[in-house]
Amino acid sequence: MLNLVRFEKNAQHYWGIHHQNQVFQLNVLCSTTKALLTLGRKEIKQLASQALNGHAIKTDKLLSPITQDAKVLCQGANYRQHMIDSGMNPNEKNFNMFFTKSSASITPPQGDIVKPKKVKLLDYEVELTLVLAASTQSEVNVNKDNLSEFIAGICIGNDVSARDIQIPQMQFHKGKSYRTFCPLGPYLVLLEEDEFHYLNDLNLTLSVNGEIRQQDSTRNLVFKPAETLTEFSQVVNFEAGDVLMTGTPSGCALSLPSPLLVKLVGLLPEKRKWNLFNKIQSKRTQYLQQGDLLELSIKSSDGAIDLGKQNHVIREEA
Repeated sequence: MLNLVRFEKNAQHYWGIHHQNQVFQLNVLCSTTKALLTLGRKEIKQLASQALNGHAIKTDKLLSPITQDAKVLCQGANYRQHMIDSGMNPNEKNFNMFFTKSSASITPPQGDIVKPKKVKLLDYEVELTLVLAASTQSEVNVNKDNLSEFIAGICIGNDVSARDIQIPQMQFHKGKSYRTFCPLGPYLVLLEEDEFHYLNDLNLTLSVNGEIRQQDSTRNLVFKPAETLTEFSQVVNFEAGDVLMTGTPSGCALSLPSPLLVKLVGLLPEKRKWNLFNKIQSKRTQYLQQGDLLELSIKSSDGAIDLGKQNHVIREEA
């Protein structure tokens, strides 16, 4: 396991290793995540070993370890309790819900999340994010034995969502793709082949202003990484450095009504239906507001894998 970071120093961008609360610069010229991962685990480990023999450096700030040439692939409703809260039966759901976010939404692991003026219902979603290792041109069969060929590592993701755009307008991509709506990092944790079992034992936590809102384990993922990548490969070509956000636990600000109420409201004219949706949701104090502080973390139960922490402040668009 290596904690890869991307950082800014003197207005330039570099790659490094985060080790014992210090950053050591890699002697490598790679402008993208894809270029770095294409080197392969063996060469990256050699570069890391050389870096750790040198001196730690001071950085101006950590950047997203995922560069904006990457595709952001996403799963929806993939934790058992989140499905139940959304009116679905996880034992009967036999398909993945797929969508994408714009790469323009990728933003650093610390700083501001900007709430656009038009957005009133701003939500959060902590997600384990897979960082892909391989480029594909056809459908692939991913399984536990070859998982390391397709996944390089993992990082924290926050699938920030404008619910009043996403749902009334039926615009998943638009509602989830405003700039700063996809914080990733701080670490891209490069996994060794014998560490992939940890994908099924990672604890996710998200708090707002110190109050825990989301907390769950990847043990409760309905669709696991191997079967998800296999299915996604039917419709997408993967590139090294692309990411797959694997869904969020329950505890989002969004609260969906019962299936019966959904049916009844569905009989209303469209405008009235969505006005009612916005009115009901606007009463929920869980939605993010100016000045709110978010903290996200993901780590294994035994502490061996720690993806670091994300920290953001909500800032309303000027």
